[in-house]
Amino acid sequence: MVNRNGFRLFTIGHLLFTGLLLLPFAFVRCVPMTKDKSNADVPLAEPLVEVRRGSITESRHRGHIVAVDGYGQIVAQLGAPHTLTFLRSSSKPHQAIPLLATGAADRFGFTEKEVAIACASHNGEAIHTETVAGMLRKIGMDMTALKCGAHEPYSAEAARELRERGEQPSVLHNNCSGKHTGMLALALHLNAPTETYDEPSNPVQLNIVRRISQFSGVPVEDVAVGIDGCGVPTFGVTVRAMALMYARLVAPPPEFDEETRRACRRIVSAMTKYPEMIGGRAERLDTVIMQAAPGELISKVGAEGVYTAGVLPCEEWPRGLGLALKIEDGEDRRARPTVVIESLRQLGVLKDGAMESVKPYASFTIENRRGDRVGEVKASFELQRNPETR
Repeated sequence: MVNRNGFRLFTIGHLLFTGLLLLPFAFVRCVPMTKDKSNADVPLAEPLVEVRRGSITESRHRGHIVAVDGYGQIVAQLGAPHTLTFLRSSSKPHQAIPLLATGAADRFGFTEKEVAIACASHNGEAIHTETVAGMLRKIGMDMTALKCGAHEPYSAEAARELRERGEQPSVLHNNCSGKHTGMLALALHLNAPTETYDEPSNPVQLNIVRRISQFSGVPVEDVAVGIDGCGVPTFGVTVRAMALMYARLVAPPPEFDEETRRACRRIVSAMTKYPEMIGGRAERLDTVIMQAAPGELISKVGAEGVYTAGVLPCEEWPRGLGLALKIEDGEDRRARPTVVIESLRQLGVLKDGAMESVKPYASFTIENRRGDRVGEVKASFELQRNPETR
């Protein structure tokens, strides 16, 4: 497989076949391709967002959108649903499934709020760092065991307070610290080495990739693997497979075993009950969306313009609905929120009062240095609906 930058993606299957992998899922690399292949296999993206200044469309953001029902049928789409991309943080709820399905979360007495933060890309506020610290105490470890690295809190307020106290951010402030703590707990439960819980060959990561395969429908040997910003493996599947993963998360198929189905129910419940743990108390897209339509959907962003959502079973979607999108240029701040809100509106998921709640994310004003309004960033697409699923 070749990505849009001309690099060959080595899947697990490739590595096993070529003998590059001595242990399953243990080694991944990218090899540059020749220049004449650089654009040969790039999927055609659709214009999704216009950046207008006066009467001129100054810029456009393009991408791919797909919605899939619980039966695996495409309900709506734009662009190329077969586009391969990394899930990034959109995989966090699925990365938490082994924590619950194996009994590790119950063994350590994790609360629903702690389950939520294991699925989170949190703001690094006190409510988040204290929750993660509490999980570490329950498993008998401290933050030195976390391998996610440190960064400033996403919350501007929390970052300012740290600077005013003259303190440096710790690994607890990393938006992935809850996920990493969950992985540590799973390692302890599986009697796996905790010092290598982040490595692809560790039983923790092998358990996780099997769940990615189960929910996406992609064979384990065909799942592309890279390393995420927090140091653990991240997984490459198609945008359509990402949507299917979320349809199956909110409405797990009957053929899934009961432990898996129960884990899904607990994750969905935790995310919908504690949306502030998934993002933050203010200005976080996931949190705002789940608060706008409480109990109706789960929402999860991923880096580089990725977004996923699962609409819980309802009259229109009795087997649930999964939505996934990828902004081609990876723009996270103005393009992604605009496309997310418009997609959910067109699908009838957000309406009336919910749309009013998310209005600040539906479009953005462009102002000059004097504060004059001189343009707008807004959605400019219409989803192609499948008439057989209406």
